[in-house]
Amino acid sequence: MPFSLAVLAPPALLVIAAALGFAQPGRIGRSPLALIELLALVAVAMAGGTMAALAIGGATTLTLAAAGPALPLLAFRLDLISATMLLLVSFVGWIVVRYARVYLDGETRHGVFMAWLATTLAMVMLLVTAGSLVQLLGAWIATSLALHKLLLFYPDRVAAQRAARKKFVTARAGDVALLGAALLMAKAYGTTDMPAILAAAHAGMGGYAAMAAAGLLAIAALLKSAQFPLHGWLTEVMEAPTPVSATLHAGVINAGGFLLIRFADVMLLAPGVLAVLVMIGGFTALFGGLVMLTQPAIKTSLAWSTVGQMGFMIMQCGLALFPLALLHIVLHSLYKAHAFLASGGAVEQIAAARRPGPVAIPRPAAVGRAFVAALAIYTLMSFAFDAVPGFHHKSPQAVALGAILIFGVAYLFAQGLADSAPRALTRKMAVYAVAASIGYFTLHGLALWLTAGTLPATPAPGPLEWTLMVLAVLSFGLVAVAQSMFPLWAYHPAAAGLRVHLYNGLYANALFDRMLGGWTIKRPA
Repeated sequence: MPFSLAVLAPPALLVIAAALGFAQPGRIGRSPLALIELLALVAVAMAGGTMAALAIGGATTLTLAAAGPALPLLAFRLDLISATMLLLVSFVGWIVVRYARVYLDGETRHGVFMAWLATTLAMVMLLVTAGSLVQLLGAWIATSLALHKLLLFYPDRVAAQRAARKKFVTARAGDVALLGAALLMAKAYGTTDMPAILAAAHAGMGGYAAMAAAGLLAIAALLKSAQFPLHGWLTEVMEAPTPVSATLHAGVINAGGFLLIRFADVMLLAPGVLAVLVMIGGFTALFGGLVMLTQPAIKTSLAWSTVGQMGFMIMQCGLALFPLALLHIVLHSLYKAHAFLASGGAVEQIAAARRPGPVAIPRPAAVGRAFVAALAIYTLMSFAFDAVPGFHHKSPQAVALGAILIFGVAYLFAQGLADSAPRALTRKMAVYAVAASIGYFTLHGLALWLTAGTLPATPAPGPLEWTLMVLAVLSFGLVAVAQSMFPLWAYHPAAAGLRVHLYNGLYANALFDRMLGGWTIKRPA
């Protein structure tokens, strides 16, 4: 398949789908809906063709408009990053389009929803395939504006207005940061051609302007991916239709991580900026994960989970584990989009399920055994994979990240080692621990192998990086231990108070509301 056809067809097909929706903004007929879904499906097939084009012809750039030899305006980049993201966005987008076709049946503005949904997906496709700074910036802004329309699909809902306005404020700040980064990179490298910029940055060129650009790229990514304390809009998107929540995981909410991965060579020029990403991302991951556990509504809990997952993705980028961050985007997007679309059915299944007997509550000794056992399994698997020919040597950052991930398994393992736990549960938790370790090292090796030559290798950590890694491992470990033992403290007055504070997100969202206090909300007549 020709590269130009493979990379241009998916966004073009979604633009046509958007035009069909705008042509019938009200209740849309079955034939146009079927055609919109078909166009989205063909876009998936064409996006898959980029993988074939990449395998045959290698990485390349197609420039359609330029102001000069070094100033491309509209250019499409085909490499492993863009091909992976394009396939992810098109696949999740098709699933959401198919779901929304039935979910919104009978809505008076069904057509306009499908139109803005297709527009959002098309803009994300232009973003992930951008080969010039101009196209990247334009698609970045357009994606946010199209999403704004989806967030306000029910314009009379006060909560929807509040969430959309928060998103609008943070998005415009992110736009300014990305604009500043683009101008600095264009000045430092004398071009708007992204492959040329990355090649020069990989060679260590750019100076202080490139370091400043890395700082602005980090700010844009933090704002785009709803990092603490400006995460509040993401937890309030439940006022929009469910397909909007799933669409966020088609390259929208994780566009911040994509930005850092795309400009990985530039980010490595600023170790201090990467350290800030580790701190903010790590705290957001812990914060989002804890708050998620206190939310009674399944969709709100999933939204807080996304906040935490985006923090973990940002932390991975801060640790310079860019291949693993790309893998995280793909796996989390697929899982969380499905979780949102299936949330209604999950509630019904839980309500209909027969309640089990007493829950096995682990004692401190069982928790200690669980963490020792999980870490022992992880260590043995690490040595085993080091002995396998062809597997890359793991960086200290990757080892630390694996230890953090195994803490989640240890949390489950603790329940299997509780005094009242059946042996079948203990065996199952042991199998989970082994499977998680094998899965981590296998996917890690696969990600490194696939991205070799596209993404830079993780540099050796310095004193600052070692300090942050130790703090991260200790922090995640302590939180995992606290979660494992929380059932023992659940009815203590202090635990009840902590639950209230976590349920309210430590009031960071309320502070953001107060900061925007002069902004009034239009109320229905």
